[in-house]
Amino acid sequence: MTQTPDILRIRPDDYDPDDMPVERARQFIVERLAPVSGTERLPVLSVLDRVLAADVVSPMDVPGHDNSAMDGYALRHADLAANGATTLEVAGTAYAGQPFSGLAGRGHCVRIMTGAPIPTGCDCVVMQENVLAENGRATIGPGHQAGQNIRRAGEDLAKGGVALSAGRLLRPSDLGLLASLGVGEVEVRRRLRVAIFSTGDELVPVGQALGDGQVHDSNRYSLHGLLARLGCEVIDLGLVRDDPAALEAALSDAASRADAVITSGGVSVGEADFTRDVMARLGTVLFWKIAMKPGRPLAYGEIGTAQFFGLPGNPVSVMVTFYQFVRDALLRLQGRSAEPLPLFAVRCTSPLKKAPGRTEFQRGILSLQDGEWVVAPTGEQGSGILSSMSRANCFIVLEQARGRVAAGETVRVQPFEGIV
Repeated sequence: MTQTPDILRIRPDDYDPDDMPVERARQFIVERLAPVSGTERLPVLSVLDRVLAADVVSPMDVPGHDNSAMDGYALRHADLAANGATTLEVAGTAYAGQPFSGLAGRGHCVRIMTGAPIPTGCDCVVMQENVLAENGRATIGPGHQAGQNIRRAGEDLAKGGVALSAGRLLRPSDLGLLASLGVGEVEVRRRLRVAIFSTGDELVPVGQALGDGQVHDSNRYSLHGLLARLGCEVIDLGLVRDDPAALEAALSDAASRADAVITSGGVSVGEADFTRDVMARLGTVLFWKIAMKPGRPLAYGEIGTAQFFGLPGNPVSVMVTFYQFVRDALLRLQGRSAEPLPLFAVRCTSPLKKAPGRTEFQRGILSLQDGEWVVAPTGEQGSGILSSMSRANCFIVLEQARGRVAAGETVRVQPFEGIV
């Protein structure tokens, strides 16, 4: 029998078993990266969504004193009868800003407000709803414990302890925490500088009329939004034509100005895709292909000190590869703490086409139906259908070894919100 040459064998969707698996590619990239240097000290009101560069050590105990967790009556637990009610004299009132300065002696209690310091001699707070108060006396039933409803000094933060760790993305609650410690300024990492441009003679800027075979450049707009969400400083170098000299000049310029360079288009096997040849002269390319769909042609390497990510030209592929690879790399360069992408198991309401051999990221719509979270595909999954990303609110992540999915089977989903 005559054997068919390998080059003539038909493989579904041009599958190549030598492509790097998704998880290995992620690990490979992140392992090579270290946070960029450079920090700045800024007022607390200016550091929202910035990356903390150094630990913030608490200069005090928080709370600074034992205080009441609610409105009620502070008393000595030993004064309460084990069975039956106990009536105590009310010695005074403690407010959050005006502590009770006396001593709550035996047989006495103190009316206390939430946040007020616990009066000397008291070790228990009974909530006001459980007290009958009249004529300067408080009658309290049994069943209370020593230490109840008391917030201890330092139970939130201890003096000298780490309040916020370096690498944390500062959120609104963190600003309040810093203010509560009296911290007015913190050291944060400088913003990551990322240069982007699109390649292709078929691309036309937004606002310019299209000619035959031309399309508007949408990829830079998607990338700009993704990078802005990550707090990066974006250097937009526009469009670069399919010309080796122009591409080399653009890459050199980008690498001289940025910590990372992201291009779209020019990394497949087409005759006009010059990126690989140019990169061979300017820097290093560590891999070109990932065992995934969409987004198989993805180049990762280095140009001088800048990291290089050559993304595919199809609009959906650009966003998928950014979410799955570039995001993690940029977080690492920013010095942010590890933030793995969340995955949830839900029921898929529609059948899905899938051939084993690579990981697929299909666009899906996650919704709550009759109390159950379910997912359905957005429809056609072509890598040029950008509207599928606009309609979707999640990826349906189908593992490399998995085949077709029947309606009702469980799949893993990755919600968009919170990824960037």
